[in-house]
Amino acid sequence: MAGTLGIFAICLLFAWVHMSSGTTVNIPDKVYKIARGDKAVIPCVFTPSKSITSVTWTADPDVKDNPEINVVAYFTTTNKVKVYPKYKGRANVVVDMEKGIANLELLSTTNADTRDYECKVQDPDDEEGLLSDKASLVVLVAPSPPICSIVGKTEYFENIQLTCRSEEGTPTPSYKWESYNVNNVLRPLPLKATDQNGALSLVNISMDTSGYYICTSTNEIKSAKCNVTLRVNPPSMNMASTAGIIGGVVGMAVLVGIIICCCCYCRRRREKAEEYPMETPEDEEFTDKDPEGREDDRDIHVNSEEERRLKSADRRDPPDDRSERSYDRRSDYNDRRDHYTDRRDDRSDRTERNDRDDHHDRERYDDRRDRYDDRRDHYDDRRDRYDDRRDRYDDRRDRYDDRYDSDRYSDRYDSRDRPPSVPPNKPKEPRN
Repeated sequence: MAGTLGIFAICLLFAWVHMSSGTTVNIPDKVYKIARGDKAVIPCVFTPSKSITSVTWTADPDVKDNPEINVVAYFTTTNKVKVYPKYKGRANVVVDMEKGIANLELLSTTNADTRDYECKVQDPDDEEGLLSDKASLVVLVAPSPPICSIVGKTEYFENIQLTCRSEEGTPTPSYKWESYNVNNVLRPLPLKATDQNGALSLVNISMDTSGYYICTSTNEIKSAKCNVTLRVNPPSMNMASTAGIIGGVVGMAVLVGIIICCCCYCRRRREKAEEYPMETPEDEEFTDKDPEGREDDRDIHVNSEEERRLKSADRRDPPDDRSERSYDRRSDYNDRRDHYTDRRDDRSDRTERNDRDDHHDRERYDDRRDRYDDRRDHYDDRRDRYDDRRDRYDDRRDRYDDRYDSDRYSDRYDSRDRPPSVPPNKPKEPRN
């Protein structure tokens, strides 16, 4: 009985408070969380009253001190719901005036929907009641896969930092690092390591610091992970600098080898040049004197002048003397021709000997041909000039033979013009 009286007293107390305070608006929770993309519902409970004219939901602006953003409103006079442009197609209000309910519904929530929302009741007859209440909506976003990286040189005794960061996540994700050795066994972080806001700082690293490091990004929705492999190298094992040093040493070795080869080659050339000096062709001297061919040419020229003088003298002498001189001249010419033939044979022998010597010289100097091309060309030029002189001599000899044939023809013609000789024993004709 006493318990029943107590409950009744409490009900009377609440009724009295309610009657004395007028209309009240209440949102049960102060924070509502929803996953991104889901439907959000924020309840609003108020004291029913026939004097209420409207129920309106508003949102805080993006920038402080800006006007509030109207979301949706319900008007009791027309029993209609008005959705404002920014939320058109996504917002709605579920109203039950008899029960005092006006719940806000948001469809396809996004990160931009994370803000404070307020439920307001318009009651002209109530000036003392609590006519509004606020609550926060948090749209939860799962953390995106974090990105792990290493900042600093991974060498002995260096200080480095492992970073881990998710591009998105609401609420802001928290980060945690774990370390595994090379055998993939979990181990505690180094004593001096600090893990703060996704940045793991490692001091005075060594070979023992090497291993696998895993970062976990977590918020109220879910979690995501990334990992990084840390390989600590001695300073001398820096691959880039080591490759550069090796390349430089190899390049210097190649350059030194080339220089040594060039020096050896030049030295061998000098030694061979001193051992095999270039000689002038044997049996040939180069002087300012005219060669023998030119002397022979002068002899032939003198002989030709003498022949022309003799021919002129023959034409002036009597026929008998001219015939005898012609005979003597032919004999003298034959003697000179024999002498010339002997000289030509001697020259031919000398030419053959020179050819043999040249052949011997060519065989002797074949192995040095490349080194003495210029000198051999000079010698060949002299030999060509010698051959040209010999060819000119042959041409003169041919012209001389032609003149000889012409003289023979002239002698026969002169013999026909002379009267026949009278025998000494022919009797003389009697005189009348």
